[in-house]
Amino acid sequence: MDTQALRTLQLVAHHGSFAGAARVLDVDPSSVSRVVAGIEAQLGLRLFQRSTRQLSPTEAGALYLARIAPLLDELDQARDAAAQVGTKPSGRVRLTASVAFGHEVIVPHLADLRAELPEIELELVLSDQTVDLVAAQVDIAVRLAPAPKGDLISARLMRTRYRVVASPDYTQALGLIDTPDALAQRDCLRMTLPDYRTEWRFRKGGDERVVGVTGPLLISNALALRAAARAGLGPALLADWMVDRDIDARRLIDLFPDHDVTATTYDTGAWLLYPSRAYLPTKVRAVIDFLRGRISSR
Repeated sequence: MDTQALRTLQLVAHHGSFAGAARVLDVDPSSVSRVVAGIEAQLGLRLFQRSTRQLSPTEAGALYLARIAPLLDELDQARDAAAQVGTKPSGRVRLTASVAFGHEVIVPHLADLRAELPEIELELVLSDQTVDLVAAQVDIAVRLAPAPKGDLISARLMRTRYRVVASPDYTQALGLIDTPDALAQRDCLRMTLPDYRTEWRFRKGGDERVVGVTGPLLISNALALRAAARAGLGPALLADWMVDRDIDARRLIDLFPDHDVTATTYDTGAWLLYPSRAYLPTKVRAVIDFLRGRISSR
């Protein structure tokens, strides 16, 4: 049903005549009469009692007008809310990321986000489980992986380079590891993910090798894995955004700085995922633009 026709119906009921509604709409009374007749024909109901002087709603007409009034009000409010969002980003945005990425990369920028987008209420959902965006009503997800596949829209937030690191205490006690192959003789700190727990890949120039890794400690969380490496418990494979500051501060040593290292593929990164590009709310677009502006520059 055409909402403008329903608003015309309300005007007729308010003014009690086609002529009164026509004056407000600046149209001919006959066009208002045709609109009302069209609605009645569509509903199969007589909505107004007609007399020579005025119109009055029938019982069915009064019931129908009472039911459409709140619906039209809701449409007005929705339009106003949309107009407000279009001019100034506001409202709640749910963003999910892994615990480590959220802690290390997103949280340091929250103060600036609050300053730039003061009307945004950000709900940061940190989980190492894959969250269903639609079921969990999540607006944006950050996924650490090769290029994602599926129905969701994806945009690379940042590239990731992996490093094999160990603490200075570890290298002093057991000696530096000269080649990637030597890792097979050490107790390595391993992530519990299937692709990370058995083999690490190394590439230098045109030479690539796969090294089998073992060790008595398997850890499911990257923050805990880094803490174990800092404590001198062994070499660990970790993303650059996890360890670059530790390397600069000499808390950790990059054992193979001249190698590309990975457990899966060398082209990995952090990706922004969201359900749709066509109907992206302004508040969601604002948070995406903020994250890309701050984090992609790394």
